[in-house]
Amino acid sequence: MSFIDEVILHLKAGDGGDGCVSFRREKFIEFGGPDGGNGGKGGNVIFVADQNLSTLLDLRYRKYIKAKSGKNGSGRNKSGANGKDVALKVPVGTQIIDQENKEVIADLDKHSAEYLIAHGGKGGFGNVNFKSSTNKAPRYFTYGIPGEEKCTLLKLKILSDVGIIGMPNAGKSQFLKRCSNSDSKVDNYPFTTLRPHLGIAKIDYNEIVLADIPGIITNAHLGAGLGHKFLKHIERCRILLHLIDATYDNVISAYEATHNELRYYSEYLAKKEEIVVLNKCDLLTEQEILDKKNSLTYYLNKEVFSLSINDNLQPILSLLYRKLHTEEKVGKYDPFESV
Repeated sequence: MSFIDEVILHLKAGDGGDGCVSFRREKFIEFGGPDGGNGGKGGNVIFVADQNLSTLLDLRYRKYIKAKSGKNGSGRNKSGANGKDVALKVPVGTQIIDQENKEVIADLDKHSAEYLIAHGGKGGFGNVNFKSSTNKAPRYFTYGIPGEEKCTLLKLKILSDVGIIGMPNAGKSQFLKRCSNSDSKVDNYPFTTLRPHLGIAKIDYNEIVLADIPGIITNAHLGAGLGHKFLKHIERCRILLHLIDATYDNVISAYEATHNELRYYSEYLAKKEEIVVLNKCDLLTEQEILDKKNSLTYYLNKEVFSLSINDNLQPILSLLYRKLHTEEKVGKYDPFESV
């Protein structure tokens, strides 16, 4: 399945139906009077967040979406039927952005959250509404009001507790696959992962959601590699798990390459809580691991962890869980801070 995280849609709510001019004409009823009914209301266009969706693929080829218009009124005081609403399902974490001024209109970050993006037009009045003591046979009506028309950009930012970041081939997909039910592809070459993957890891009786963010390389924020497409997804992650390939000659440069891209993209990302782990340590000697771990610890002035292919992941997962539940250490995400 293709991972589509941005879609532009032209939306048109339904027009209101026109009112009707009609007069009651029945046998033995001498003064029937006006009985033209009102037009029906046009249908609305509504976005609904659905946790069962993970991509905007369903809307990829629906460029123009229009709700049904209301029916015209008719005689015998019959109002026209209302137009049917159009409910567009989108993944949880979808932002609705005005394509014209680039402002965030709504942020659907909860399951079943709804937002009415385009209101249907009101129906017109039939001539029965204009009857008065001085005008007992009005022959005029009003037309229905056109429905709202909007051009919107939908931008999906996946929701997760932990974002797994790092250079290509740092072992992010392997880590996610080992600790969760993820079906992400694992292989020994860069850019194996072409889209973000989500997985759920269990810690005792608790769960955390992890996201594997595809490899971010130097100048990703300018469009290099694949990372520029997915940097925005990191904004939704509460904390970051930064994996560094321990086989790099200079692990500090590897750390900075990724961290700098976060900072260039958004200062908010650079300030997120971050757990740093030297991965693939089974390929090094104990002395090499110690030297690289010490140099990185000294550079970052905080604890750095090491991980090998056969190590138990529960200690790191437990640490992530504790960090997630230490509110004073976890920054709150403001969905309107950046688009």
